[in-house]
Amino acid sequence: MPTDAISEIKKGVKEKKALIGTARTIKALKLGKLQKVFLTSNCPASVKSSIEHYSRLSSCKIEQLDIPNDELGVICKKQFSISVIGLKD
Repeated sequence: MPTDAISEIKKGVKEKKALIGTARTIKALKLGKLQKVFLTSNCPASVKSSIEHYSRLSSCKIEQLDIPNDELGVICKKQFSISVIGLKD
């Protein structure tokens, strides 16, 4: 498991630079406001393809995590599953 990705996510959540959720992340990608997007291992295929499409347009990096969405929710100290997280510039 890439611990640097986990620490990057934790730092983003702590500094309020992380966008949690598909809709918010895609909206920010369309506006070109993200530097990196993290996808969980069980992220739905439709969501993944949308994120990949918009990240190509805004030249944003995508990092595929090898953890499931419920575990990412725990890492971010949320009571729900998280499939997509975007980090703002």
